[in-house]
Amino acid sequence: MWFDKNKLVSVREALAGREQPVADGSRMFHRVLGTPLHAVPEGHEVAYLALGCFWGAEKLFWKVPGVYVTSVGYEGGSTPNSTYEEVCTGRTGHAETVKVVYDPATVSYDQLLTVFFENHDPTQGMRQGNDRGTQYRSAIYTTTDAQATAAAAARDRMQAALSAAGYGTITTEILPAGDYFLAEGYHQQYLEANPNGYCPVHATGVTCN
Repeated sequence: MWFDKNKLVSVREALAGREQPVADGSRMFHRVLGTPLHAVPEGHEVAYLALGCFWGAEKLFWKVPGVYVTSVGYEGGSTPNSTYEEVCTGRTGHAETVKVVYDPATVSYDQLLTVFFENHDPTQGMRQGNDRGTQYRSAIYTTTDAQATAAAAARDRMQAALSAAGYGTITTEILPAGDYFLAEGYHQQYLEANPNGYCPVHATGVTCN
């Protein structure tokens, strides 16, 4: 059956998924930072950010001082414990998402939002560059009211800057975080394991001040 991957799937049309995770994060460690993927140390916070292909997006954040660990997974959809192949059909509703665990005493959520907005084109809807489909949409999934307020304020600042540069309306969805499903092991820190892997950053060159 033909399915339009550029439109969000309804809950009724979404794939069923499964009860068991496709990856066991409790046994996985970050290839670069050496930290456990599942851990959130005391005093640390979590950000969930989707900005297109998660391979290149994750690399942006693991390089930020104050970031304890990053991982990639699927969020914002209806299918529990989906596989990458299922996400690629567009019938899970998930966005490719980076989970960032960070120390707010060293790096602020606003600084992470700046990295987010300055390293993709948030006006492109269901794509980034040649990567097309709902899995590549721009999204911020917030864990607190403070994060939601900060995300909306950063979006508005970026909109003013993009409009001045001739870009259109930001399509970034800002929603409370739901279930985050860790992606398969080979996706984690993919560009560290595959330095020549394809995953361009679609920065506009516009700054988020």
